[in-house]
Amino acid sequence: MTRFSGTIEDMAKSGYHHGDLRATILAAAADQIASDGVDAVSLRELARRAGVSHAAPAHHFGDRAGVLTALAIEGFDLLAARLGQAGDDFREVAVAYIRFAREHPGHFDVMFRHSLLRAGEPRLDEARARAASALRSGVSAIHPDDAQRQRAAQLAAWSLVHGFAALWREGALDNSSLAADADPETVARRMLATVRFD
Repeated sequence: MTRFSGTIEDMAKSGYHHGDLRATILAAAADQIASDGVDAVSLRELARRAGVSHAAPAHHFGDRAGVLTALAIEGFDLLAARLGQAGDDFREVAVAYIRFAREHPGHFDVMFRHSLLRAGEPRLDEARARAASALRSGVSAIHPDDAQRQRAAQLAAWSLVHGFAALWREGALDNSSLAADADPETVARRMLATVRFD
């Protein structure tokens, strides 16, 4: 996947978008969601941010749901890669999940919003499955002979890390004594050290 180290405005000014317009529009969407929320996203605003014609986003994605679905697919692919690099230790996988949410807030904010995405999109289902498999790998050693209990442990683990990431992303832990004087990864590691799934 092509990456550009500058801002969306730099891409537009440099003409970079002519080489990879689709990626430029997705980057514009991720930036806008991170700063203004998903409700602010429109094809017209994305075109303005990317410095392209109003018709360009519709040509590549069809509609707003198409943009958000493509962004979610990209997000799940990025998440699966990040989790895969963390190995099989649940605590490292959990921290990698939280780090992803911090580094890719625009993706994170749409990936689990099913009502905004195209239902039945095979690429989305496949990307979601890859990320889920990578997340479950850290919990797979728990209750290996009891599928029901293992599924329960996997759900508990996902709920824990996703909930923590969402609380941090939404500012709910700002000025909280529960997370005072520490970055989210340090707080997460302390929290995870207290948890058992057996």
